[in-house]
Amino acid sequence: MRNTKLTKFLFVISAITVLIAADHIDAPAVSGGTSDITDFYAFQGEDTNNIVFVANIKGLLSPSETMNATFDENTMIEFNIDTNGDSIEDLVIQATPRDGEMYFFGPYAPSSTGLNSTIDTSVTLSKVAITKYGQEPIIGMENNMKCFAGPRDDPFFMDFARYGEIIAGNASGFNNPGSDTFAGTNVLSIVVEVPKSMIGGTGTINTWVESKVRS
Repeated sequence: MRNTKLTKFLFVISAITVLIAADHIDAPAVSGGTSDITDFYAFQGEDTNNIVFVANIKGLLSPSETMNATFDENTMIEFNIDTNGDSIEDLVIQATPRDGEMYFFGPYAPSSTGLNSTIDTSVTLSKVAITKYGQEPIIGMENNMKCFAGPRDDPFFMDFARYGEIIAGNASGFNNPGSDTFAGTNVLSIVVEVPKSMIGGTGTINTWVESKVRS
Protein backbone atom coordinates (compact mmCIF):
# COMPACT_ATOMS: atom_id res chain seq x y z
CA MET A 1 0.00 0.00 0.00
CA ARG A 2 1.43 3.38 -1.02
CA ASN A 3 1.70 6.31 1.37
CA THR A 4 -1.15 8.71 0.74
CA LYS A 5 -0.49 11.85 2.82
CA LEU A 6 -3.76 11.02 4.56
CA THR A 7 -4.25 9.97 8.14
CA LYS A 8 -7.34 8.94 10.06
CA PHE A 9 -9.68 11.86 10.68
CA LEU A 10 -13.11 11.96 12.27
CA PHE A 11 -15.82 13.30 9.97
CA VAL A 12 -19.29 14.32 11.14
CA ILE A 13 -22.41 14.61 9.02
CA SER A 14 -23.08 17.88 7.24
CA ALA A 15 -25.72 17.00 4.66
CA ILE A 16 -27.40 13.92 3.26
CA THR A 17 -29.19 13.02 0.06
CA VAL A 18 -31.16 9.77 -0.11
CA LEU A 19 -31.78 7.80 -3.32
CA ILE A 20 -32.16 9.92 -6.49
CA ALA A 21 -33.09 13.33 -5.14
CA ALA A 22 -32.27 16.98 -5.70
CA ASP A 23 -31.32 19.79 -3.35
CA HIS A 24 -30.13 22.72 -5.45
CA ILE A 25 -31.71 25.82 -3.96
CA ASP A 26 -34.14 24.73 -1.25
CA ALA A 27 -31.68 24.30 1.64
CA PRO A 28 -30.47 27.79 2.54
CA ALA A 29 -28.42 26.59 5.51
CA VAL A 30 -26.03 24.77 3.20
CA SER A 31 -26.80 26.16 -0.28
CA GLY A 32 -23.60 27.12 -2.05
CA GLY A 33 -21.49 25.58 0.70
CA THR A 34 -18.65 23.17 0.14
CA SER A 35 -20.67 20.28 1.57
CA ASP A 36 -23.98 20.92 -0.22
CA ILE A 37 -25.08 17.81 -2.14
CA THR A 38 -27.23 18.66 -5.16
CA ASP A 39 -27.90 15.17 -6.56
CA PHE A 40 -27.02 11.52 -6.09
CA TYR A 41 -27.21 8.87 -8.79
CA ALA A 42 -26.57 5.12 -8.71
CA PHE A 43 -26.94 3.02 -11.84
CA GLN A 44 -25.60 0.03 -13.71
CA GLY A 45 -22.50 0.82 -15.73
CA GLU A 46 -22.01 0.42 -19.46
CA ASP A 47 -20.12 -2.68 -18.35
CA THR A 48 -23.09 -4.45 -16.79
CA ASN A 49 -20.79 -6.12 -14.26
CA ASN A 50 -20.22 -2.71 -12.67
CA ILE A 51 -22.24 -0.17 -10.70
CA VAL A 52 -21.68 3.59 -10.82
CA PHE A 53 -22.13 6.05 -7.95
CA VAL A 54 -22.27 9.81 -8.62
CA ALA A 55 -22.44 12.63 -6.07
CA ASN A 56 -22.78 16.23 -7.25
CA ILE A 57 -22.02 19.14 -4.94
CA LYS A 58 -21.87 22.94 -5.13
CA GLY A 59 -24.84 23.53 -7.40
CA LEU A 60 -25.71 26.62 -9.46
CA LEU A 61 -22.11 27.40 -10.41
CA SER A 62 -21.85 29.87 -13.26
CA PRO A 63 -19.02 29.32 -15.79
CA SER A 64 -16.98 32.08 -14.14
CA GLU A 65 -17.55 30.59 -10.68
CA THR A 66 -16.67 27.14 -11.97
CA MET A 67 -13.23 28.36 -13.02
CA ASN A 68 -12.30 28.82 -9.36
CA ALA A 69 -14.50 26.17 -7.73
CA THR A 70 -12.62 23.59 -5.69
CA PHE A 71 -13.35 20.61 -3.50
CA ASP A 72 -12.97 21.30 0.21
CA GLU A 73 -10.18 19.23 1.80
CA ASN A 74 -12.13 19.24 5.07
CA THR A 75 -15.16 17.58 3.46
CA MET A 76 -15.60 13.89 2.74
CA ILE A 77 -18.25 12.41 0.47
CA GLU A 78 -19.42 9.01 1.69
CA PHE A 79 -21.40 6.58 -0.45
CA ASN A 80 -23.31 4.24 1.87
CA ILE A 81 -24.36 0.76 0.78
CA ASP A 82 -26.88 -1.37 2.69
CA THR A 83 -26.73 -4.97 1.47
CA ASN A 84 -29.22 -6.64 3.85
CA GLY A 85 -32.18 -4.25 3.92
CA ASP A 86 -31.83 -2.93 7.48
CA SER A 87 -31.13 0.68 6.36
CA ILE A 88 -27.70 0.64 8.02
CA GLU A 89 -24.59 0.92 5.90
CA ASP A 90 -22.72 -2.38 5.53
CA LEU A 91 -20.16 -0.92 3.12
CA VAL A 92 -18.90 2.57 2.39
CA ILE A 93 -16.93 4.23 -0.37
CA GLN A 94 -15.30 7.43 0.84
CA ALA A 95 -13.89 10.23 -1.29
CA THR A 96 -11.81 13.13 -0.03
CA PRO A 97 -9.54 15.59 -1.87
CA ARG A 98 -5.93 16.37 -1.13
CA ASP A 99 -3.41 18.43 -3.13
CA GLY A 100 -5.27 18.35 -6.43
CA GLU A 101 -6.26 14.68 -6.29
CA MET A 102 -9.38 12.86 -5.13
CA TYR A 103 -8.70 9.81 -2.97
CA PHE A 104 -11.20 6.95 -2.85
CA PHE A 105 -11.33 4.37 -0.04
CA GLY A 106 -13.42 1.21 -0.19
CA PRO A 107 -15.77 -0.42 -0.60
CA TYR A 108 -15.21 -1.64 2.94
CA ALA A 109 -17.16 -2.32 6.12
CA PRO A 110 -16.94 0.78 8.33
CA SER A 111 -15.84 0.51 11.95
CA SER A 112 -18.83 2.65 12.98
CA THR A 113 -22.11 3.63 11.33
CA GLY A 114 -24.35 6.67 11.47
CA LEU A 115 -23.39 10.30 11.83
CA ASN A 116 -19.67 9.95 12.49
CA SER A 117 -17.14 8.36 10.17
CA THR A 118 -13.42 7.74 10.01
CA ILE A 119 -11.29 6.90 6.99
CA ASP A 120 -9.42 3.61 7.27
CA THR A 121 -6.32 4.35 5.20
CA SER A 122 -5.33 0.68 5.18
CA VAL A 123 -8.18 -0.28 2.82
CA THR A 124 -8.01 -0.49 -0.96
CA LEU A 125 -7.24 2.93 -2.40
CA SER A 126 -7.87 4.53 -5.78
CA LYS A 127 -7.12 8.12 -6.70
CA VAL A 128 -7.44 10.47 -9.65
CA ALA A 129 -6.19 13.94 -10.49
CA ILE A 130 -9.07 16.42 -10.21
CA THR A 131 -10.12 17.59 -13.67
CA LYS A 132 -10.03 21.34 -14.12
CA TYR A 133 -12.78 23.36 -15.81
CA GLY A 134 -12.47 23.16 -19.60
CA GLN A 135 -10.04 20.24 -19.42
CA GLU A 136 -10.70 16.83 -20.97
CA PRO A 137 -11.99 14.47 -18.26
CA ILE A 138 -9.29 12.61 -16.37
CA ILE A 139 -10.42 9.06 -15.58
CA GLY A 140 -8.52 7.12 -12.94
CA MET A 141 -8.35 3.33 -13.21
CA GLU A 142 -6.93 1.49 -10.22
CA ASN A 143 -7.80 -1.58 -8.18
CA ASN A 144 -10.58 -2.58 -10.63
CA MET A 145 -12.27 0.79 -10.04
CA LYS A 146 -12.78 3.82 -12.28
CA CYS A 147 -13.05 7.27 -10.75
CA PHE A 148 -13.47 10.92 -11.71
CA ALA A 149 -13.65 14.24 -9.87
CA GLY A 150 -14.22 17.66 -11.37
CA PRO A 151 -16.74 20.14 -12.79
CA ARG A 152 -19.60 18.96 -15.00
CA ASP A 153 -22.69 20.54 -16.50
CA ASP A 154 -25.58 20.12 -14.07
CA PRO A 155 -27.56 17.13 -15.44
CA PHE A 156 -30.68 17.87 -13.41
CA PHE A 157 -33.67 19.35 -15.30
CA MET A 158 -36.25 21.43 -13.47
CA ASP A 159 -38.61 24.20 -14.55
CA PHE A 160 -38.55 25.86 -11.16
CA ALA A 161 -40.64 28.92 -12.14
CA ARG A 162 -43.40 26.71 -13.53
CA TYR A 163 -43.22 24.53 -10.43
CA GLY A 164 -43.82 27.63 -8.32
CA GLU A 165 -46.87 28.50 -10.40
CA ILE A 166 -48.28 24.98 -9.95
CA ILE A 167 -47.74 25.07 -6.17
CA ALA A 168 -49.43 28.49 -6.04
CA GLY A 169 -52.44 27.13 -7.95
CA ASN A 170 -51.83 29.32 -10.99
CA ALA A 171 -51.00 26.45 -13.37
CA SER A 172 -52.25 22.90 -13.75
CA GLY A 173 -49.13 21.25 -15.10
CA PHE A 174 -45.71 21.62 -16.66
CA ASN A 175 -45.14 22.91 -20.18
CA ASN A 176 -43.77 20.55 -22.82
CA PRO A 177 -41.04 21.44 -23.38
CA GLY A 178 -40.36 23.29 -20.16
CA SER A 179 -37.67 25.79 -19.33
CA ASP A 180 -34.61 24.35 -17.57
CA THR A 181 -33.85 26.52 -14.54
CA PHE A 182 -30.39 24.96 -14.23
CA ALA A 183 -29.33 25.41 -17.86
CA GLY A 184 -25.84 26.87 -18.09
CA THR A 185 -24.94 26.06 -14.50
CA ASN A 186 -22.41 23.53 -13.27
CA VAL A 187 -21.70 21.23 -10.36
CA LEU A 188 -18.63 19.51 -8.96
CA SER A 189 -18.97 15.77 -9.54
CA ILE A 190 -17.47 12.77 -7.80
CA VAL A 191 -17.89 9.53 -9.75
CA VAL A 192 -16.77 6.02 -8.88
CA GLU A 193 -17.47 2.83 -10.83
CA VAL A 194 -16.88 -0.47 -9.05
CA PRO A 195 -17.46 -4.14 -9.89
CA LYS A 196 -20.70 -5.48 -8.46
CA SER A 197 -18.68 -8.33 -6.99
CA MET A 198 -17.05 -5.81 -4.60
CA ILE A 199 -20.42 -4.90 -3.09
CA GLY A 200 -22.19 -8.23 -3.05
CA GLY A 201 -22.65 -9.41 -6.61
CA THR A 202 -26.13 -9.08 -8.11
CA GLY A 203 -28.18 -8.76 -4.92
CA THR A 204 -30.48 -5.83 -4.20
CA ILE A 205 -28.90 -2.92 -2.32
CA ASN A 206 -30.05 0.32 -0.73
CA THR A 207 -27.71 3.25 -1.18
CA TRP A 208 -27.45 6.90 -0.12
CA VAL A 209 -24.77 9.56 0.07
CA GLU A 210 -23.61 11.88 2.83
CA SER A 211 -21.20 14.79 3.01
CA LYS A 212 -19.26 15.00 6.25
CA VAL A 213 -16.90 17.66 7.52
CA ARG A 214 -13.72 17.03 9.47
CA SER A 215 -14.05 17.79 13.16
